[in-house]
Amino acid sequence: MTATTFSSALSTANRDKFFYPAMAVAMAATVFVGFAPTFFLRTLSDSPPLPPLLHLHGAAFAAWYVILILQTTLITRDRPDLHKKLGLAGFGLAAVMVVLGVMAAVHAIRTNHTPPGLDPRSFLVLPFFGVTVFAILAGAGFLLRKRRETHKRLMMLASIAMLDAAIARIPGVFAFGGPLASFGLQDLFVVACIGYDFATRRRVHPAYLVGGLFILAMQPLRIVVSTTPWWLAFGDWLKG
Repeated sequence: MTATTFSSALSTANRDKFFYPAMAVAMAATVFVGFAPTFFLRTLSDSPPLPPLLHLHGAAFAAWYVILILQTTLITRDRPDLHKKLGLAGFGLAAVMVVLGVMAAVHAIRTNHTPPGLDPRSFLVLPFFGVTVFAILAGAGFLLRKRRETHKRLMMLASIAMLDAAIARIPGVFAFGGPLASFGLQDLFVVACIGYDFATRRRVHPAYLVGGLFILAMQPLRIVVSTTPWWLAFGDWLKG
């Protein structure tokens, strides 16, 4: 490695120490803003209390983004030992999130707790597909955890995959453009990651290309699937 190459690699590593924690904070802030009225600040309103299931669901998903901030910060502080230990807890949490995500989606369809004007059966596709994409990306990140550059990108994408629910709840977003608006804003996080890779490395890591395209491809697929007879029948079955 030449002196110039070493200097360039060191500069990129230093920029990574800012970019990844900043992205984690941006995602956590998005989650807070989106769910502040219905979860984080719910007690400040006259809204009825949430059932225990939704409290657990919200707490688990919020904890994920807190852990994401901690994990990216631990790497910037050169504490891979703590990062690995917390990572095991994080992947255990991811498994719990998948289960709670499915349970919360079933609860929503059975209580008709969906945006006005939308068929609860069609709306069900959003959380179901979201949890599926998250599970695949987070699972791949866990399996490839020894490949640092791949691992960190998959974990960022897994976290981005769950943002559409929070974005859709930001006042005006869903009312303005429906699912496409929330997907579009979610995609900005993917674009930021890909753009950062290209700007700092003059290439895009395969994890961002494959994982990013996976997130993008699953968005229109949800809309197509949501009105198919077999999906509506599946929704009827879940409603009981």
